This record gives sequence, structure tokens and C-alpha cells, in this order.
Amino acid sequence: MRDYSREFEQRVAYIRTKLSEAHADGVVFGNSGGKDSALVGILCKAACDDTVGVLMPCASKQNYGRDTDDAKALAARFGIEIRTVDLTAVREREIAALEGVCSLNDMALTNIAPRLRMTTLYAIAAAENRLVAGTGNRSEGYMGYFTKWGDGACDFNPISDLTVGEIFAFLRYLNAPASIVEKAPSAGLFDGQTDEQEMGVSYKAIDEYLLHGTVSEGDRAIIERYHSRSEHKRRPISTFENP
Repeated sequence: MRDYSREFEQRVAYIRTKLSEAHADGVVFGNSGGKDSALVGILCKAACDDTVGVLMPCASKQNYGRDTDDAKALAARFGIEIRTVDLTAVREREIAALEGVCSLNDMALTNIAPRLRMTTLYAIAAAENRLVAGTGNRSEGYMGYFTKWGDGACDFNPISDLTVGEIFAFLRYLNAPASIVEKAPSAGLFDGQTDEQEMGVSYKAIDEYLLHGTVSEGDRAIIERYHSRSEHKRRPISTFENP
């Protein structure tokens, strides 16, 4: 049986080490109302009382409804400070500024919100000597289901080794709000969006592939295609080396 108590303490100790090494005063993370940010918020608050979760609604109605309610429920249950930065108008201004410069496709439009959120978190971090906590999990990382220099940007990540199934199990152990544990995983990038629907494969299948290598041929093809096409996201920045 998994020892969640010991694992919790190990992850909390890891966060404290990162803060000490950076001589940082606190932590900031994006409190999206989702499973990953919930676990990260709980861990960071246990490691550092000066932890701030930032709600950053951006265009999607879901951001203003259920996501906000769940983010506030998490903060209330675990005593996490919350702040709200509404990025909808900022996104609109960015899109307007790009008119006549280029024609934005769906991918370019979708990635604006995560990158605006990254900018917001790092502005707060720089202003208050905080570290930005990452919220990406192992399943998303393998699939490349994150935005480069958006939600993929952080100073440390205490859950990057956990699959989606393991995230949910950990949250149940920690008594996280049921509304978060029971909600379909979604980046909340546009109304009605869910991760699994967008990728065309379930997280259960992805986790089985990562943990046991057992998966249907159809799911394997999707998983390996996503992984191959997103390899550039996981590589360090390419730099020129003088021969």
C-alpha cells in the first residue's frame, strides 16, 4: 500500500529545500480549480505558509463559474491566500494588437491564455520574492499536453512524477474538495473543453501505458504520436556551441 503520509512529507521537504536554495520568501501558483493545482497548492501551503494561489480567468465562461468556485473551495479548506487577476481584457488587447501583423490560427489563439498566466505569475513572483510552482503532471508531460512557456514554465514542480490517476488518489487521501476530484480534467481554455476529448484518448489509458505498457493498439498509436510530436517541448533550449 502506498504510504501517502511519508510521500507528503517528502514532497513538502523538497519544496522547502527549493525555497531555501533560492532564498525565496514564498510561493505563488495558478489556482485553476483543477486537480493538479489543487495538489500543488496543498503541498506548497504545508511547506510554506506564505503561499498565494492566483485565479486567472481568461475568456472561458467555465473560468468564471465552476473553476472559480472550486479554486475558492480549495483555498478555504486549506487556508491558502487567493488573489484574482482577470486576463480576459488583456487577451483581447493582445489579439487586437496582432491584427494586421499575422493571421492567428486556433492553436495560436489557444496558447495566448496560458502564456498570459505565466507572465502574471512571474510578475507577482518577481515583485514579492516568490518562486513559481509548476502544476504539470507526468501524463500531461509525456503527451506534451501543455503550453511551452505557458503552464509548462515554473521554478519547481512537486508533482511532475505523478500520473493523473495518482494525482486523484493523492487528493482523496488529503480530503480535497469532492467537486475537484470528481470533475473531468480540463485546461479550461474554451467552453466545454476536456483534456480527454481533445486528445482522443483517456488518462486511464495513458497511465496504463506509462505504468505498465499495456494499452490497445489504437490508444498506443495516439499516445506515441502525441509524444513524438511534442518532443521539442521537453528538450532544453538549443544553443550554439562553437566547434
